[in-house]
Amino acid sequence: MSDTVGELVQTAGQLANAGRLDDAERVWNEVRRLEPKHPKALFSLGIHALQRQDFPAAIELLRAARAAAPADLAVLMTLSAACRQHGDAAGEREAIEAALAADAYFMPALLAKAGWLERHGSPLEAATTFTNCLKVAPPEPYWPASLKPQLNHARQVVERHIANYGAFLESRLAQANAALPEPLAGRWREAASILAGRSQPYHASCNHLLVPRLPAIPFFDRSFFAWCEALEGKTGVIHGELTAALEQDRARFSPYIAFKPGQPVNQWKELNHSDRWSTLHLWRNSTPVPVNQQRCPETTKALSAVPMADIAGLCPNAMFSVLAPHTHIPPHQGETNARLVAHLPLIVPPGCWYRVGFEKRQWKVGELLIFDDSIEHEARNDSDEIRVVLIFDVWNPLLEPVERAMVKALTAASREFESIGKSAGT
Repeated sequence: MSDTVGELVQTAGQLANAGRLDDAERVWNEVRRLEPKHPKALFSLGIHALQRQDFPAAIELLRAARAAAPADLAVLMTLSAACRQHGDAAGEREAIEAALAADAYFMPALLAKAGWLERHGSPLEAATTFTNCLKVAPPEPYWPASLKPQLNHARQVVERHIANYGAFLESRLAQANAALPEPLAGRWREAASILAGRSQPYHASCNHLLVPRLPAIPFFDRSFFAWCEALEGKTGVIHGELTAALEQDRARFSPYIAFKPGQPVNQWKELNHSDRWSTLHLWRNSTPVPVNQQRCPETTKALSAVPMADIAGLCPNAMFSVLAPHTHIPPHQGETNARLVAHLPLIVPPGCWYRVGFEKRQWKVGELLIFDDSIEHEARNDSDEIRVVLIFDVWNPLLEPVERAMVKALTAASREFESIGKSAGT
């Protein structure tokens, strides 16, 4: 580029920045006279023509700019916009595809393609492409301001598609699903939800020991546990001891969440050291709590007849768990999928629910729920009264008896290593 052309390019830019668009256009025309294939001059003159709504001239200039700079994304996207305004759907789509050929992850081009499909293609094609846009977009706080309206629209389209798809699958599968026994029906409801995009698969995620190759089953069928009926038969007696403890020893109930100062509390901030979720332990981290067992002898006796999981330093845990009115236990995971957690509901006012993975259940007084707490789970009490369940640990029945010994050995070795490490630092 000659010195003269370079000076003219600089001058045109300065004039445009100053708002003197007519003068800038005259300078760009002079650049084009001197260098007919100057890409920036052709592009800028195309924009001027587009601003005047002279769409044929704009398209001609922008195509010339594209010939001079075939992979220039700004030229290609402006050409697609000019074609759209001129009603040339084929030209618009061709320019968009050329931009994606240059950069398959160029967000403006992806959004433009999705918009084109929304106007000229099928709703399914549009929703699929908008879904891809959201997958490659940064997290919402980092969305570019210029793309926020389009990305918000993409989310609306995708949410509408997911709702329609999910409702369609539910309708088509209702009869087949009704013929399945639980928990098989729950599996296929979740399969349909995942297929529609309503939810993602839930996997075991443990804070301590993850036993691989165990299936992530949210709620276990009671047929795995021969002791269920006997324990449920003790519900009245256990409820009586709970009521007495609440009336006479309420001060012995302590916050379940109790992080030390300086520890990160994450999702537990609202419940840390709060009586909104309080417990009375009969066993805690594998150790009996004699004073509370003496207070609740029949409950202790009933639990002693259950083959609770016993992993030194970890479990069994057994406790009365009190959830205050209008309190939410946020989503979280437990320590290991080698054990399951059982709930015997004792006080359950309306408006209480429990979710493990995809499955959402209602507690029913005297009916056990046994679940894998290594799967994300949460609970809510939306009533004006307390909700109380008896919680305790049992072995995952999918572990062979010899594997229970391996769980104990592996956990003991882990704790020994930690102890050695701490001793070495003193």
